[in-house]
Amino acid sequence: MTFANIHNAKTHLSKLVAAAEAGEDVVIARAGKPVVRMIPFEKPDTGFDFRVPDQFTGEIWMSDDFDDPVDFGTNDDPEDLAER
Repeated sequence: MTFANIHNAKTHLSKLVAAAEAGEDVVIARAGKPVVRMIPFEKPDTGFDFRVPDQFTGEIWMSDDFDDPVDFGTNDDPEDLAER
């Protein structure tokens, strides 16, 4: 386990990060009291990779008319709309 005070950590941050990446526990202290523990970042497993094409083929369904025009009533006569 590596201990460093804040001043030392600022001076040698890259070495402390390398030690944490290698699996070593790195503790940073303020006035001799431990306040931070550095650990390597672990990328969460989401179960899929957005960069892989066609990985959801056959799993996504879309209605046959999903891209048909939608009538929002914009073709109504403005006078009729004012009366509503």
